[in-house]
Amino acid sequence: MNAPVLRLYGLVIVLFAVLIGFTSRWTVFEAEQLRDNPRNARTILEEQEIRRGAIRSADGRLLARSVRGPGETYVRRYPTGELFAHAVGYAYIDLGRAGLERSRNDELTGRRTELVTAVESILGRSQEGYDVRTTLDAGAQQTAIAALAGRKGAVVALDVHTGAVRVLASTPAYDPNRLQEDFRRLTTDDANAPLLNRATQNGYPPGSTMKVVTAAAALDSGRYEPGSVVDGNNGKIVSGVPLNNFGGQSFGAIDLTTALTNSVNTVWAEVGLEVGRRRMQAYMERFGFYAKPPMDYPEDQMSASGVRKRGRLTPVTRREVDLGRVAIGQGDLFATPLQMAEVAATIANGGRRMKPYLMSRAIDADGRTVEEAEPEVAARVVSRGTAEELTAMMKQVVREGTGTAAALGGVEVAGKTGTAELNLSGLNQPWFIGFTSDVAVAVTLERVQGGTGGTVAAPIAKAVLEALGSRQ
Repeated sequence: MNAPVLRLYGLVIVLFAVLIGFTSRWTVFEAEQLRDNPRNARTILEEQEIRRGAIRSADGRLLARSVRGPGETYVRRYPTGELFAHAVGYAYIDLGRAGLERSRNDELTGRRTELVTAVESILGRSQEGYDVRTTLDAGAQQTAIAALAGRKGAVVALDVHTGAVRVLASTPAYDPNRLQEDFRRLTTDDANAPLLNRATQNGYPPGSTMKVVTAAAALDSGRYEPGSVVDGNNGKIVSGVPLNNFGGQSFGAIDLTTALTNSVNTVWAEVGLEVGRRRMQAYMERFGFYAKPPMDYPEDQMSASGVRKRGRLTPVTRREVDLGRVAIGQGDLFATPLQMAEVAATIANGGRRMKPYLMSRAIDADGRTVEEAEPEVAARVVSRGTAEELTAMMKQVVREGTGTAAALGGVEVAGKTGTAELNLSGLNQPWFIGFTSDVAVAVTLERVQGGTGGTVAAPIAKAVLEALGSRQ
């Protein structure tokens, strides 16, 4: 074979390889990315011919199902309406998908690997979705929504041992059955933002609930003990500006347990400064700050918690961050209710942070479990000894401190209140985080006139913990 023929042969081989590479890009290598692209209407159109699996709560309540639509297509129905709107989400041909309908789309459409799906299509086998059983407790979710009583806010409850999400409530909500008719109104309602999941997307100043993180870092460092004494006088200078305690009260020299029980700002600001920027940043990251939660939920429906300067996450190691005020939940610090529920659950779980998850298992048409969630540790945050010390301190908060409204008969509750003052007109962001031996909860309400975490948020947490406690 002469040289020109060899060169031509080589060129053909190269061109053929390039052709295979380009044609395989979307059909093999990047097929999943293309399929999950929200702008890819073709995938959504194809999936209308698949009977999506049902979504159910942990106790079997039907949350979403498919019914016959026009022609050979199916449409979704949501029997519980607004109750699970943010957690379950929606699936519409013109609006796309959100919530579990999006994050668990593969299970709900019965999709396995690209190869298996292609082979079954060639063989003429119809694709049918798997049912998804969630970790959500329908009764406790209803309790949370009722306790919020139409006020803007959110409640998150987690199983402390596994990370299973028991409650994911956000108000105001929307009716996913009417989303197509109401979409324009919902997307332009800036005052209420009903499509926003306040439990996972919206960051709020966490106020004194952040003192749990500061205390964890301080105790775990070995520099402090629950009995360590710190000056709790009012008006202490922090970052060049006087810092006041709630109500302007001076406490004098007090130990850390008393300082947490009474939520003494000046103590915890000083402790944060002594812990230092690097250590505070490290412990915040261990607790999950500065990263989106590792939960089976759409990434663009979750936000990372942390200090935000000019709209960007800014580590506390930067000098522009007021570390003393961050240590007490101020200083441009924002946290989602899910993040603060993880903080509480981590202490309850002996210092181990679990990855939160919403799907417990997927079940095929024959009733067989084809996928099951396995609890997974996200990080060892503090030692077991530190977690036990901090638990005892947080129990004092509920026994005789600012969190007495969360106390339960016959069950010990550990907790921490928070009241972030938003402006001089008396608008506050009330918080409560807490836990029993099995369940952790975080509650916050948006822009409440004059309300505190102890009076407004703690009673909601109590109701949810009671509802879940009766089902343990």
